[in-house]
Amino acid sequence: MTQRFRAAIYGGSGFAGAELIRRLLIHPHVELARVCSIDHVGELLSVAHPHLEGVTDLTFEQLPAREAARDVDIVLLGLPHTASIGVVESLLETPVKVLDMSGAFRLDDTAAYARYYGATHPRPDLFARFAYGLPELNRDQIARSRFVASPGCFATTIELALLPLARAGLLHSAVDVVGITGSSGSGVVPSAGTHHPVRANNLRTYKPLDHQHVPEIERVLREASGRELRVHFVPVSAPLVRGIFATAFARVPAEYGDAAIKSLFQEAYVREPFVRVPAKRLPEVVAVSGSNYAEVGVTVGPIEGATRLVTVFGALDNLVKGGAGQAIQNMNLMLGVDERAALEDVGGYP
Repeated sequence: MTQRFRAAIYGGSGFAGAELIRRLLIHPHVELARVCSIDHVGELLSVAHPHLEGVTDLTFEQLPAREAARDVDIVLLGLPHTASIGVVESLLETPVKVLDMSGAFRLDDTAAYARYYGATHPRPDLFARFAYGLPELNRDQIARSRFVASPGCFATTIELALLPLARAGLLHSAVDVVGITGSSGSGVVPSAGTHHPVRANNLRTYKPLDHQHVPEIERVLREASGRELRVHFVPVSAPLVRGIFATAFARVPAEYGDAAIKSLFQEAYVREPFVRVPAKRLPEVVAVSGSNYAEVGVTVGPIEGATRLVTVFGALDNLVKGGAGQAIQNMNLMLGVDERAALEDVGGYP
């Protein structure tokens, strides 16, 4: 009989928290023991997450980190990166496993952290203790680790799209990427840029060439390819609630034709439970929205001199495979249960 585990969520009142709670409540091997938040303390979870009305009697609790971790096997952190650091410090001397969904421990470079997150990291000595939580790259390391940092939503999309080319040694110098994202990626607290009237019929860029997910993407591509690679990334805010669609442009040696390039992608993901390479179409957001599945596709251009242009596409749900779903996938690996548990639903269409 499979062992039954207990989990706590720390920072559970946001959109990612809602998705974590929803999936843990149906998890066959993990019981959701408590949900902590500084908002809605003492109130039912359904006050913040109306889709949970009548589903659970759990309430939001405000507890110190060590108390939140009492009698549980794993704590999932749905906090801003500045808050995650302090919680992790509080849990170092406990036996509990920690899954952090913020950017606090995704990097291995203090200078990159300072540039992209705007502050000096107070505990860079902890970087080496965290596995980077992209299962398609680090599955074995995740399963062995007590601390895991789940990737960002844009980062997951772009990394999955480019990994087959990186592993084959076909990426050189720089890759150009445009990524389109839905409003839920900005979090539950509204701002001038996420307010519905200015977003519903609008497209606009933000943080062009300076998004905080760039250094983690470059780190993954470096580790996969064995060489330094630059990513020129322009994010775009779109009138969607859920979803990310990324388009990446790379030049590969001319001798790699359409069949060879496409076979790289098929072979890379044929055994991956949550990455699909559609046979008859290119990726699209509606096919993955609400699910933990990501889609990747590629088109190969004609020869231009010694190279040809390869355009790679990736799509996923930013709150699921780009957020809480991937966190659950990592949790499953860390606890040694079926990686697919509570994640195999395919979402809705359209």
